[in-house]
Parts: sequence; C-alpha cells; structure tokens
Amino acid sequence: MPVAVVETTMSTIAELTVPAQEFALRETLEATDNLDVEIERVVAYDPDHVMPYVWFADDEAAFEGFDDALADDPTVEAAERLTDLDDERLYRMHWVDDVTVILHLLTEERATVMDASVEGRQWRFRVLVPERESLSRTYDFATEQGLTIEVRKIHRLEDDRRGRYGLTDAQYETLVAALEHGYYEIPRVIDMDALSDELDVSHQALSERLRRAHLTLVEEAIQVGSGDG
Repeated sequence: MPVAVVETTMSTIAELTVPAQEFALRETLEATDNLDVEIERVVAYDPDHVMPYVWFADDEAAFEGFDDALADDPTVEAAERLTDLDDERLYRMHWVDDVTVILHLLTEERATVMDASVEGRQWRFRVLVPERESLSRTYDFATEQGLTIEVRKIHRLEDDRRGRYGLTDAQYETLVAALEHGYYEIPRVIDMDALSDELDVSHQALSERLRRAHLTLVEEAIQVGSGDG
C-alpha cells in the first residue's frame, strides 16, 4: 500500500540558547569547571524521555564527586551512569520540569532537536522546525514560563539542502565555481582575478562573498555563532 506524502511549508533550522541557570544541570555546571556537556540523542514526542542520553567530558580528576553533584541537582530526577571512559561519561537522564521549553518544541511544534550542548554557561540547541512561526510561538511560550531564550541564527532548509549550512545562493554558487576551477587546489589552478572574470563579478565582490561564505561554513562546522564570543 503506497504511503501518502503530505506537503508542508519550508522547514527552518535555528540555533537557540537558554541560560544554564534557567535550565537543566544548573547546579552541576556551577560546581564544575571546564565540563563539556553534549546530548547523545533526543527522543521526540515522548514526554518521559526528553534528552535522555548525555555525555560529560572532563579530565578524570574533575569527576570526583560528580555523581553526588548530579544526585543533588534539583533539575535531575534520576541519573544512571552507562559508560565510563575516564575522561568521558555517558549517563541516562530523567529530568524534572526544567526542560519544558524543549518538550514544547518536540510535542507542540513538532520540532526535531538536531543537537544540544553546553557552551560556557549556556545551553545551545540546533533545531529543525516545520515552519518559522514555530520559533515565535516557542519564544512566547518560554517567556510565559519565565525563561530567557535567544534565537541566534535562522535559515531555511532549502530543497537542495544548501540552506542547512546557512549559505545564500550566490555564496553557494561561488564556492562551487571556485572548487570546480581549482581555486582551492595546492597550488591554485586559478587566481582571484581569473575567477572574478569567470563569474563576471568584481574582485572586491568576489573576495567579500568568499570571506562571508567561509565564515558561515566555519561557524556551522564548529557550531559557534558569531555572537557567542
């Protein structure tokens, strides 16, 4: 039996941040230094299993008393250590109501959390939402709950997937042309002047377009927005 395909509006990828003191693991993060936190997997549409698997990374000495810190953290209902690799640990987590904003995204807005991690004293989420208006509703919901949520970056998921990297059409086409003509070869097959002639743009316009495209790709690769410092 054929599966019915429903056409929807253009999906949007957004990067959101929430202060750690208003979200999960706030006391654990305050009690530890240089602790890396990353969500292994996000289960959608299941209120009892939101962000269940969490990796913590630090040097082995920093993990002394870590389990006690988790047990005392008011945002953690229960935590089970699954893997211990000396400087990395994987836990199965059960949260209290502090993850309501993400639960709202998953259940009410039908979003997918592509990844989530802690940077400094902030939680950063990269989410895929079916429509841009979902972000406005999520922002309103978070505000009503007394949470501070910031939308750092937004871009549409284009049909050919270039949008997932945040590139404009001009930037994407310029990068493709530069690659095809050997601009990134060592040594270069074509220089900036020749490439600008090939694309029929000025040298300055080409230089600026490449720099912006490179900056966007680097930010996407290391998942740090330009406003994160």
